[in-house]
Amino acid sequence: MAACTLAARQAANLLRLSSPKSASTAQAASLVHRRGLAGGGDHHGPPKVNFWQDPLNPSKWKEEHFVIVSLTGWGLLLYGGYKYFTKGKKDNEEEAFSPCRKSENHRTNFGTVSKSLCQ
Repeated sequence: MAACTLAARQAANLLRLSSPKSASTAQAASLVHRRGLAGGGDHHGPPKVNFWQDPLNPSKWKEEHFVIVSLTGWGLLLYGGYKYFTKGKKDNEEEAFSPCRKSENHRTNFGTVSKSLCQ
């Protein structure tokens, strides 16, 4: 079935290309709309607007603007939650990993070695 369709398309293209045309006919043929269902089409419902034109009514926003605002909101929510729940732990970690501690014990194959980092 697909082979027959492909052969028919090739034959139609060959006939269309090999037929003599005048300049005006070629120009008119190039102006023919051939996009089928890819055009804008009929719009249903109210027209969509940019989110900054009507920020309190998300149902009127364009779809891509709704997606951008939604993902930004979720990102801010997750980042804010992360910062809220980890706000006191960073200071303790900085203090624990300070390079100028008095001594630090290292385990090696030969036992524990005490070493001063700030001399």
